[in-house]
Amino acid sequence: MPEASVPQPQPEKLVLVAEAAKAELYFAPLAMALATYIDPEGIAHVRDAFVFGANSHVGQARQSGEPYISHPVAVAEILAGLHMDEATLTAAILHDVIEDTAVAREEIVARFGEEVARLVDGVSKLTQIRFKSKAEAQAANFRKMMMAMVEDVRVILIKLADRLHNMRTLGVMRPDKRRRIARETLDIYTPIASRLGLNALRHELEDMGFAALYPTRYRVISEAVRKARGNRKEIVAGIEERFVQRFGEEGLRVQIQAREKRPYSIYRKMMQKHLTFKEVFDVFAVRIIVQNVDECYRALGIVHNLYKPLPGRFKDYIAIPKANGYQSLHTILFGPHGIPLEVQIRTNEMHQFAESGIAAHWLYKSSHDQGTVTQARAREWLRDLLEIQQKAGNPQEFLESVKVDLFPDEVYVFTPMGEIIELPRRATVVDFAYAIHTDVGNHCVACKIDRRFAPLSTPLENGQTIEIITADGAEPNPNWLSFVVTARARAHIRNYLKNLQDSEAIKLGHRLLTKALDAESVDFNDMKTDRLNRLLAEYHYEGLSDLLREIGLGNRMAPLVARLLVADESTGEATRSPTGIMSAQTPIIISGTEGLVVDFAKCCHPIPGDVVVGFLSTGRGIVVHRHDCSNAADAGVHPERWLAVNWANPALGDYQALIVVHAKNVRGGLARIASAAAETGADIDDVRFDDRDVNLTIITVTLRVADRVHLARVMRRIKSVQDVVKVIRP
Repeated sequence: MPEASVPQPQPEKLVLVAEAAKAELYFAPLAMALATYIDPEGIAHVRDAFVFGANSHVGQARQSGEPYISHPVAVAEILAGLHMDEATLTAAILHDVIEDTAVAREEIVARFGEEVARLVDGVSKLTQIRFKSKAEAQAANFRKMMMAMVEDVRVILIKLADRLHNMRTLGVMRPDKRRRIARETLDIYTPIASRLGLNALRHELEDMGFAALYPTRYRVISEAVRKARGNRKEIVAGIEERFVQRFGEEGLRVQIQAREKRPYSIYRKMMQKHLTFKEVFDVFAVRIIVQNVDECYRALGIVHNLYKPLPGRFKDYIAIPKANGYQSLHTILFGPHGIPLEVQIRTNEMHQFAESGIAAHWLYKSSHDQGTVTQARAREWLRDLLEIQQKAGNPQEFLESVKVDLFPDEVYVFTPMGEIIELPRRATVVDFAYAIHTDVGNHCVACKIDRRFAPLSTPLENGQTIEIITADGAEPNPNWLSFVVTARARAHIRNYLKNLQDSEAIKLGHRLLTKALDAESVDFNDMKTDRLNRLLAEYHYEGLSDLLREIGLGNRMAPLVARLLVADESTGEATRSPTGIMSAQTPIIISGTEGLVVDFAKCCHPIPGDVVVGFLSTGRGIVVHRHDCSNAADAGVHPERWLAVNWANPALGDYQALIVVHAKNVRGGLARIASAAAETGADIDDVRFDDRDVNLTIITVTLRVADRVHLARVMRRIKSVQDVVKVIRP
């Protein structure tokens, strides 16, 4: 029922003439579905929305030729099957009016209330904003929809029902458009439905998406299932009969449902586990529905008494529910004639939520009630979505993060206190640390898995106990992004590194601009405020720190900015070295610790002790080259981007260096070279081979050393190894 403050919609006549009778036929099935759980007054309000929507879409038709109003009414009918409330049904009927008609949001607010308008707006696409690409527009639309879902989960329920009806009518589309929509459905919408526990809806979306994307594979698997059904139908019926008889003897009241696995589910299992159709155990299954949790475990004992279970294939999702709240006992039995049979055992309530998920029991009507496990898990995921959105840099990054986070398979691990943490398959220790708390992730330095030290990149397995070791001064490592899999961890690492990079870029920009101003005989602190403010306004920067950050990242050239800032624009040009490299009064000093704004070129691998020059690369900061590098020889192409740099004394950290070893092709040669490098304190990052002939091998080794002196010591030691012909640094 609408709230008292919501304006009551005024009845109006359907202005359609030729389409009137046909439109009324579309509403009749919806009215029958609503009559089972909504009072007549509520049905009247939904019908008023139908009349308004029909009038708004008058003259519009779907590609099938049907009046457009047939689509929103079909969407509302799908939601009526989930027993959704009046506001949701009204919004479903109106979900395209803002996007596809001249109706404004304000008109929906006036006629149907703010609640309905908010739902319609959440489903509508961003049609008023121009985007650089179609991918960016799709990502922005997705982010808008997901953020609306965080505020009110009914938004995604309407969108999923909308997608389901579009998939049901996909046959009228061009083949290329069918495939694009089907792929989007399988990549985004079915995982969301799974996350929210909407399994009945998900199953239909998956099968239709599979049939549209891979019609031949769908046909082959469906035919294989049909043939297997003919062979096993009597066997499964006999198993059901034995179950009924035994449960009756034990005094358990149960419902038994036989089912066969859906084509897409079979296909996915075959692809993921590299199985043939005959190796997929659970093509046929029996579902046993009992009264309470105790009876679930009693029923499990009974079926294990009747048929032997397959070792290692029992899963207890009641004690440890899936991430979306799904609960059930799963076991695979050796049936008659050795036919494997999956059995699922659950209560009535578990079955209801397995089919309807978060839509069950009208979550939105009882916000004070904590609800079921499914609802609690869905709420937790929605909160995570909001956090990911706040950390994401742009819509495409957000879409990538959410897609990564929609994996259906979970790993269950334990904290040292015995708390269960659910993570996606292939999650690592760092994912676990961020799942505990952001600060734990940001400051983790080591871990113990089952009381043994392990690398932070170790993929986790079910049942492990994880202990995270933190340190106050520790920071996230950019390399973590190469192995973390959860959206939460990825978003927090990126956000931290972005802030750190901004801080380092501002410091570097200050140094670059100070030196450029020195070359113009102006002190940084003596810059004229009015000239600085005009420059910031021209560049659309909010403050000096924005300008310094852009200089540090290489997006603005410090000498050019300095020229604009000095009062006398006739000042002579800054001097250049004979090689064309800008020379301020003193070179920029680098210590090797500026990891996010100072990069070392991979073409020449400079190390402390080398004579070096710097290149301001857009978005990356300074890229350091050896002065004799072929790329540095091109300084005349962009002379304003080259600058003098020098090493701090001492330079800190380890640096990559490349050496080429010519050695005889003998057994154990590489082991001796690696041992020689280790003796001198150098680490080997990479090794590549080039066999010139049967007698000689050229080995390119990437080492980590402290400086040129250390590298020279390493090269001398390797050269002394037996069968090494020569060692050079390219």
